[in-house]
Amino acid sequence: MAFTISNLKDNSNVVVRQELGGFSVLEYKEDLSCTSVAEAQANYFMSQSNMRNKQLMIELNNSEVMLSAGAMQYMIGNIEMTSGIKGVGGLMRNMLSGAATGTSAVKPLYKGTGTIMLETTYKYLWLIDVDHDDIVLDDGLFLACETTLDVSVTARKNVSSAVLGGEGLFNLSARGKGILALEAPIPAEEAVVVELQNDVLKVDGNFALMWSNTLDFTVEKSGKTRLGSAASGEGLVNVYRGTGTVWLAPLTNYRNSLFTAPPAP
Repeated sequence: MAFTISNLKDNSNVVVRQELGGFSVLEYKEDLSCTSVAEAQANYFMSQSNMRNKQLMIELNNSEVMLSAGAMQYMIGNIEMTSGIKGVGGLMRNMLSGAATGTSAVKPLYKGTGTIMLETTYKYLWLIDVDHDDIVLDDGLFLACETTLDVSVTARKNVSSAVLGGEGLFNLSARGKGILALEAPIPAEEAVVVELQNDVLKVDGNFALMWSNTLDFTVEKSGKTRLGSAASGEGLVNVYRGTGTVWLAPLTNYRNSLFTAPPAP
């Protein structure tokens, strides 16, 4: 069995932004399929603002990957898709974990040899080589991974951190060794990476995209007293304590505030 894909990676309108193993991030310079002046104007300004369609390409060689449900656009070759669910009990567990983490209940598995193309997105695609790490993901980031990684639900060690920190009771975590693909709200080059060595990071807001599961996450007052916290104008802060890494997206809240509708009079 053999196939050839033309006018994809060799298309002058396509840039390969990142490659890792069998994973490739493709970016379309422009949307060439404009049918009106309005579309052409919108596409021009989107392109100038780095808002371009991106697509994840996965090439399998007798290997297996897990995708977020509904992410596959098309696949070519000898590839078998399974649900990855074992029985009714497995479906119920997946539904509960999906509801808790903001991800799809069913994450299908694709095994064999061939090529898988995922749906295009205007978000930013990250490829991460997880090397025996244990990374906790913010809700909605997961897109795909090699099945050599163990992707499972991680519960908060401290219930107050979930209730007060706005991060939820549960998150997905990826541990082991393999390639992880994320669909993020910012490009990877905009992320601030903080390496902690038995130290403390305090964040005023939900700016953390990922963090090491070795870190203790709590929510605390920004000052030593309630009065001090109130006077500082910060109130409660998310605290990451210990040894590990935190990936921050400091501009996301700023952008969201720009496009938030004003309150009704």
